[in-house]
Amino acid sequence: MEIGGTYPMLYAFFDANGALRRDAFGAQISAALASGASGIAVLGLGTEVAKLGQAERRQVVDWVMADVAGRVPVVVTIAEGNIPDMIAASRAALAAGAAWLILQPPRPPASGAQLIEFFGQVADAVDCPVGIQNAPEFLGIGLTPAELITLNRQHPNVSVVKAESTALTVGSLIDQLDGRMRVLNGRAGFELTDNFRAGVDGMVPGIETIDLQVQVEQAMRAGREAEAEALYARFLPAISFFMQGLPQFLLYGKLIAALRLGIEPSTNRLPADIATERGLSWARRYADQLGPLPA
Repeated sequence: MEIGGTYPMLYAFFDANGALRRDAFGAQISAALASGASGIAVLGLGTEVAKLGQAERRQVVDWVMADVAGRVPVVVTIAEGNIPDMIAASRAALAAGAAWLILQPPRPPASGAQLIEFFGQVADAVDCPVGIQNAPEFLGIGLTPAELITLNRQHPNVSVVKAESTALTVGSLIDQLDGRMRVLNGRAGFELTDNFRAGVDGMVPGIETIDLQVQVEQAMRAGREAEAEALYARFLPAISFFMQGLPQFLLYGKLIAALRLGIEPSTNRLPADIATERGLSWARRYADQLGPLPA
């Protein structure tokens, strides 16, 4: 299976009682598919997976699979703290219809050798491509390029790296991996055009700018760099506003997504940053400038 393209990571929206909102997942999926996304990603940092119970995580996967209905591949991030739960959650996601998996490292931070053993045991227990969430910038833990190569050699189905790094850092990683693994980057699509110049196989942004993200990817792959830069310039101010750390992304990126989707904003599930009047005003301004997402 070819892994690449633009896979937006879905947000978790909560109602006034703190429960997950199924309608919000459907709205995000409709916008992603209407925008031409290559696939759907769920249960990553953008889905606030650490705030979800195990039953909620499985419920989200079931909802997403039902709404996607096989139209594009779905990748599920697995973020359990021990090997038995990681294996069980991985197998459950695959049974529900996931095309491939992204494994988050456990906490507290472990050595590279321990992470290779941890990821390797999970990868050996499933029959699908496996990606590694290699995001020390956000998680405080990760593998070096040499350790990723060792992991891939010992467990060949570990064939994808999901990074959260600068375009320069990702470019260096791609060079060092020398084609052994596919590399996708995140960071809401920050430095998007340079990520494609660096050689990424794809991106995992948020849903809030998915329409323009896909158009930039298409233009870059077709060699229309001036067009891609003009499209990127349209949403760069918005992602520069909310991509100032994970809490701000989850607060204001999700709000811009809600406004562009035309759905009720999410309530916060604690712990969370609290929106300010200035922040709310700026988020509305960016959403108005970008206009509605396709549905």
